[in-house]
Formats: sequence, C-alpha cells, structure tokens
Amino acid sequence: MNRNLSITALLGIIAIIFGAFGAHALKEVLTIDALQSFETAVRYQMYHVIVLLFVNTYAGFSTKIKNSISLVFFIAILFFSGSIYAITMGRIDPKFIWFITPLGGFLFIAGWFIMLLNFLKKN
Repeated sequence: MNRNLSITALLGIIAIIFGAFGAHALKEVLTIDALQSFETAVRYQMYHVIVLLFVNTYAGFSTKIKNSISLVFFIAILFFSGSIYAITMGRIDPKFIWFITPLGGFLFIAGWFIMLLNFLKKN
C-alpha cells in the first residue's frame, strides 16, 4: 500500500507542476484548443490522484483490490493524460498514438467499475 501511496503522491506532484507549467509557460505557446486539452489532462490526473488517496486508505478494500484499482488508474493516467501531454506539447504526432487517449479513458471507466463492483459486494 505504501508503494501505491508513493506513486499517487508523485502523480499529484506532477499534476501540480504540469498545471502551473500549462498556466504560465504554455499559455503563450499553445492554441486555445491545445491548452484546453492540456488542462483536461491535468484535471483528470488530479481527480484520479484524489481517488487513489481514497482507495489506498479505505479500510473496506483488501490489499488486492487496492492494488488492482491502483494499477488500472496508474495506467489510465499514463495513457490518457500522458498521451495528451505528449500531443499538446508537440513531441508526438497524434496520428501515431491516437488510440492511447481513449484507451486511457476506458481504463478510467474500468477502475471505477472495479470500485463499484467491490462496493456492491460489501452490501
């Protein structure tokens, strides 16, 4: 569990740094659409960092469930937010990784679904 919380804290730090970077350094460089996409990536990353803090401190989940949800969300953040960061900062041509962003979105949904199933099992 400490490993999950350490990774979560690192992802939170990255979200804050990228949010500040986007607000200050990128607003003069990116188009309005690209900046909105970048902000969406930061927002989704931070939302899921907060969820990961809950998941990994919630006593109602076993360590196995915490690890499963955490892994799915870690990969989702990497795929969803990471691909948007790469595309908006112009490092990667979107035509090469177009499928990564929606795959990350699907993994976000899968993580929430795993949580839902485990909450329903408790009732």
